[in-house]
Amino acid sequence: VVNGRIRQYDRVAVVRRDSTVEYAQVTVLYGYEGLKRVEVPEAGAGDIVAVAGIENMEIGETIADPDKPVALPVMRIDEPTVAMMFSSNVSPFAGKEGKFVTSTQLRERLWREKRSNVALRVEETDSPDTFKVSGRGELQLAILIEMMRREGFEMEVSKPQIITHEENGKTLEPMEHLVVDVPDEFIGAVTQKLGPRKGQMVKMVNHGTGRVRLEYRIPSRGLIGYRSEFLTDTRGTGLLNHLFDGWAEWQGDIPHRANGAMVADRAGRTTSYAIDHLQPRGVLFLGPGEPVYEGQVVGENARDNDLDVNITKEKKLTNVRSSTSDEAVRLTPPRLMNLEQSLEWIREDELLEITPKSLRLRKKTLGGRRRF
Repeated sequence: VVNGRIRQYDRVAVVRRDSTVEYAQVTVLYGYEGLKRVEVPEAGAGDIVAVAGIENMEIGETIADPDKPVALPVMRIDEPTVAMMFSSNVSPFAGKEGKFVTSTQLRERLWREKRSNVALRVEETDSPDTFKVSGRGELQLAILIEMMRREGFEMEVSKPQIITHEENGKTLEPMEHLVVDVPDEFIGAVTQKLGPRKGQMVKMVNHGTGRVRLEYRIPSRGLIGYRSEFLTDTRGTGLLNHLFDGWAEWQGDIPHRANGAMVADRAGRTTSYAIDHLQPRGVLFLGPGEPVYEGQVVGENARDNDLDVNITKEKKLTNVRSSTSDEAVRLTPPRLMNLEQSLEWIREDELLEITPKSLRLRKKTLGGRRRF
C-alpha cells in the first residue's frame, strides 16, 4: 500500500495499463505474519497485503479510490529475449514415461504458468499442438521445463531462438551485462570461452584475495548453454550473474556445433557389439541395452555431416570357434548431457524430447529417406 487505507468489502477502482478504469469490490484482504498469511480487516500505507475479488490484475495496474482514481507510475517488465517451441510428444515412445502427454494438458499448464509468471509470454502457433514460449533467458525456460518434467509432463522443445528487433533497417539483438567471479587460475579458461561468444570485457577487478571479478557485455545468445560449461571450467568455484543491458546491433555469427549427428536408422535396443564398432566414428550418448527409435540422435559424428547408423546390430553367432570369441568388449562411457547442454547442442532440424525420466535428442523428421 503506497498511501491511503483499504478495507474488506471496499469498492475500489482498478486503473489498467491503458489508463481505462474499472470498478470492483474487495472480498478478502490478507496480511502476513512471518511466512504465514492471515486475514485482516484493513491495511494502511506501508503494509504488504494480498487482495481477493479483482479479476485479471496485471503487473503495473493500480487499485485506487473510486472517487479519485489516480494511477501509480507503470512498472515496466523487461521484454523476453529467448523463444522456444513447446509441442506435445509425438515420438514412438510417447506416453510411456509421463502422466500428461496431450496438447490440451500442455496448453493448460503453460497458460497457468503465464498467469503467475509475468516475465513469460505464451502464444499460439499455426499448429494446434505447438506453442511459442518466450522468456528472459534460456535459464528461465529451462527451469520451467524442469518443473513440468517433475510434474509428469512429456513434451518436445526446439532449439532456443533469440528474439530480435528491426530498427532503422538494422537488426538489433538483446545484450547482457555479465559478471563472473572466479579464482585467479581460471581467468584464462573463462576468457577463452567468452571470446568466441562475442563477449567484450569492460572491467576487471583483482581484489588481491585470490579471486578476480570480470565484467562483460555479451549477446544473450552467447550465454545459451554457457552456465554448465562455466561451472565445469571453474570446477564449481565460479560465480556467474547477468542482467539485461539493452539492445545492440547484431554482433555477428557465434560458432555452433561443428559436428554432425549420429542418427539411429531403426528401432530396437542398443548393443555392445554395435557401440564398439561405432566408437571410432564419434562420441556416443547411449550405453548398451537402451531402447532407441528410428530418427533418434544417438551420438555426435566426428565429421560435419549427419550419419545414419545401426546401433542395434548384434553379433552373428556361428558354431565355429574363434580365438577372440571370449575377449571382453571395452566401451567408452557415453557422454551424458543435462537439460541446458542438450538445448545448446541441438540444431534447427532437431528436437529435444523431454519426459520425467529421460532426455532424448531426435530429428524433426524421423525417417532417413524423408530427411535426405
